[in-house]
Amino acid sequence: MTVYWTRADSPLGALLLTAGPDGALTSLSLPGQKGGRAVQDGWRHDPGPFRAAQEQLAAYFAAELKEFRLELRPEGTVFRERVWDALDAVPYGATTTYGEIAARVGASRAAVRAVGGAIGANPLLILRPCHRVIGADGSLTGYAGGLERKVRLLTLEGAWS
Repeated sequence: MTVYWTRADSPLGALLLTAGPDGALTSLSLPGQKGGRAVQDGWRHDPGPFRAAQEQLAAYFAAELKEFRLELRPEGTVFRERVWDALDAVPYGATTTYGEIAARVGASRAAVRAVGGAIGANPLLILRPCHRVIGADGSLTGYAGGLERKVRLLTLEGAWS
């Protein structure tokens, strides 16, 4: 399968976006991201499939867009995909907890760690708002893109001061 890629400038650094042949986004990675993607041999550099994503990301960082309307096609287990879908329900400017996400996907309290692992494996940072998930006590918790970036995203959305 052909993977298309491009980079997009952002206040968080150069974002790496990937998409499949149909143009659906498969990942968005930040520089230095834990588990982030890196350009591979055989990938095709083509900014064409990413125009809508770049426009929407620019509007988001300018505080002019609160909800992305892009075709996303991340690859993961059925469980991870359920967790990632639940992230989409967390509105701009709000936060939620790992336990609340677990409840949304019908997972037990004992499965909160598995939910955290799925959130940590989210391949579409920013677009799938895993940065909106915080600890049960209101504290900031891990973010694959780094806690400093998590704070910047939550501050942009008015959910952190």
